[in-house]
Amino acid sequence: MMTNMQKVAAVLVVLPLLAVTTFAYAQMDYFAAKQTFSEEELGLRKETLYDEQGTAPSHGEITALEPGESTRIERAFENSPPLIPHDITGMLPLAQTENICLDCHMPEEAVSQGAIPIPKSHFVDLGTGKDLEGKLDGDRFNCMQCHVIQTRISVPVANLFKGEFRDKEGKYRSNLIDILNEGVEAD
Repeated sequence: MMTNMQKVAAVLVVLPLLAVTTFAYAQMDYFAAKQTFSEEELGLRKETLYDEQGTAPSHGEITALEPGESTRIERAFENSPPLIPHDITGMLPLAQTENICLDCHMPEEAVSQGAIPIPKSHFVDLGTGKDLEGKLDGDRFNCMQCHVIQTRISVPVANLFKGEFRDKEGKYRSNLIDILNEGVEAD
């Protein structure tokens, strides 16, 4: 036989469950009765998804500045790949054996070319941690896999993100190799 306290406790458990269940059913009815939206009303495109004839992506205006004529562009966040601030016409395709970016951006060439040197992290096998002694990691030859050319374009949604940097230099230089294992404890 249940005591009065046990009965009160049972009621206190059952009542909230009953309230939650009632609310859930009410919400299901609300969403079931709500109008549906067409595919043109969803997303940013406001175009049909079934016909691409009249749809062209907005590519914006790509910088036409020659290498050395541009100014450094602040990175979006610490160690983010910097944008390419110059025209790349005639510099593609990039291959492991032929990569015109390396002619100016290898550390031994960068100073005389007035270019930003490739960071130390590109000369380390990140899988093993092995220092490649000045040789570019074989996975890093395709510069445009991470780096994109600077483009003037209007965006459909404002970006309010503000990256944080440990110091002023981080806005323009990578310190990834120095902080890569930060917080990692080895046995």
